[in-house]
Amino acid sequence: MSLFQSFNINTSGLTAQRFRMDVISENVANVTTTRTEDGTPYTRKIVTFEEKSTTPFSRVLEDTREAFLGNGVKVSRVSEDTESDYIMKYEPSHPDADENGYVSYPNVNIITEMTNMIDASRAYEANLTAFETSKAIALKGLELGK
Repeated sequence: MSLFQSFNINTSGLTAQRFRMDVISENVANVTTTRTEDGTPYTRKIVTFEEKSTTPFSRVLEDTREAFLGNGVKVSRVSEDTESDYIMKYEPSHPDADENGYVSYPNVNIITEMTNMIDASRAYEANLTAFETSKAIALKGLELGK
């Protein structure tokens, strides 16, 4: 694995985790949004990652030099959480209340979002540490080459 490839892998992780934190922040910011443009409550968004540029197994056999090369990570999709139900609260005076006086609030759980934010933050820090370590190795290699 080349030195620059390790930088690319680490920066792809940094970028992906930063995007994940942005989506989590959007979920938290919309925790009380009861009406979006389409008239429904805000729906929680989920980020899914996948390996960047996967190598087919047949190609790995043909070119063993690339067998251990990593490619990093990318965001494959951002989907809406359709498995969780909206939170129903009885507020008959609310403008978005139904005929029974219930308001549908987004399916965003602050505790879940904060836990996901901590997870994304720790993953970001791990990628940053790996990047800094790769940089230190490169600098040490340059010092030895003097």
